[in-house]
Amino acid sequence: MLAARKPSLPPVTNEAMALIASWFRTLAEPSRLKILRALEDAVELTISGLAEANSLSQANVSRHVQSLVDAGMVVRHRVGLTAVCYISDPGVTELCETVCSNLVRRLSSQVKNLTGR
Repeated sequence: MLAARKPSLPPVTNEAMALIASWFRTLAEPSRLKILRALEDAVELTISGLAEANSLSQANVSRHVQSLVDAGMVVRHRVGLTAVCYISDPGVTELCETVCSNLVRRLSSQVKNLTGR
């Protein structure tokens, strides 16, 4: 059975495609996905809280958070000497949920095919 055809997407320039690819490259790092997951669960966390939640060094978390900030996915602000982070783009969370759901569905299908259950 063929899926229903979606309406055509608007044309996108090569420059826009490069920006989109860069945005997805930001998500291609597992540590960044862990940081986003921790922020989704806690809403706001400090750099040290993110480091502790993900068993990463503070320097490593700071570097990854900067990439997420540069991509517009996370906001970091100062409260005294502490940097507090939160997800700024709910589309990131929705995208991650969609990808996870699709992965679970695909893997469940593979398990069913392998086990017959």
